[in-house]
Amino acid sequence: MSHVGVILGISDLEVQRVDRHRSIEVYAKPTRRQACIHCGYDRLRIKETCQRRVKHTKQGPRVLFLNLSVPKYHCPKCNRYFRHRFRVIRPRFRASELFKLEVFEAHDGGVSQRKLSRTHGLACATVERWYQAQIKQRRSEMSNRPCPRVLGIDEHFFTKKKGYATTFVDLKNRKVFDVKLGRSEPSLRSFLRRLPGKENTQIVVMDLSETYRSIARRYFPNATIVADRFHVVRLVNEHFLRAWQKQDPEGRKNRGLLSLMRRHRWNLTNDQRSNLGQYLKDYPVLKALYDVKHQLMQLLILKGIQREAARYRLKYFLELLDQLDASPLHRLSKTLRSWMQPIVAMWRFTRSNGITEGFHTKMEMMTRRAYGFRNFENYRTRVLTHCGWNGVYNRT
Repeated sequence: MSHVGVILGISDLEVQRVDRHRSIEVYAKPTRRQACIHCGYDRLRIKETCQRRVKHTKQGPRVLFLNLSVPKYHCPKCNRYFRHRFRVIRPRFRASELFKLEVFEAHDGGVSQRKLSRTHGLACATVERWYQAQIKQRRSEMSNRPCPRVLGIDEHFFTKKKGYATTFVDLKNRKVFDVKLGRSEPSLRSFLRRLPGKENTQIVVMDLSETYRSIARRYFPNATIVADRFHVVRLVNEHFLRAWQKQDPEGRKNRGLLSLMRRHRWNLTNDQRSNLGQYLKDYPVLKALYDVKHQLMQLLILKGIQREAARYRLKYFLELLDQLDASPLHRLSKTLRSWMQPIVAMWRFTRSNGITEGFHTKMEMMTRRAYGFRNFENYRTRVLTHCGWNGVYNRT
């Protein structure tokens, strides 16, 4: 059994000879005749044979060329003519699909167009054209994907002229599902209405945004809304720091005290805990607020707990909110009550929008690398290509 087809990636190929000079020249021909591509008749007549030279792959420092003897068939049944078709070589192209994928993956990995033009014998415009064609092909393959079961929604800044964009992330598979310009319901309405499989979405993770919560309730009726743990903890810290500013404006400017106030109590050393206790003795109201904030943090960082445990901690959570109602943090209590169900769901759910924030960092690096995007569709195509799949094509 010949392994030529396995090595070259083209089945039913017989190698006649190989010449090695500045490049590798492989002379080959098909091992069998094809059936008619029009009617399927398999008893064809070979009218003539032509030669075809195709770039196929890179072998070390040299490019491998395939010199193929291509038969031209005549079908006596339908009286049509056609040339032999190869699986990875498209008609009238001077490079195989495997060679294009090789150039695409090298350029996607950071090799410049100038370097590829010298090593692969291509023009820079050809490298760019192949790269854009592969990106558009991958984007078209991802266009009809169903909505993920675990969906993360968050916003990120695009440009000063066009404002913000909304990112939809498949948190289960850790991939970007889509990116759409705008962060309001009217700007996202057309996309959400024609979104396939949105009734199968079970969980929607978001920050404490009323706009996104109304969107989730309207367009994802079967999904449970889960609050993002990072944003809830940050909200509590922001309200506490504002209350501290009113109690002691000068102490709020002390960077050492600020660092101690922001940390969790269980992360403080004995000396740090003692120094913080000495400061809070002079401000009894601030000390009471700090104690309640610490108890809230112990509840908010919980995750993956059972239903009964969540029900037990909910009573304790409501008692803390009752204490905040008669304190300077009454607005925080009101906000947490309005997001009660998403916060309780946060205790049972383990994932967060940290995956989405990581993709936002990657998108920012892509924007810097491209020196900014003015066309949002070009930006969306690049994001879906780099963040919506694993970056490797299946060559089988």
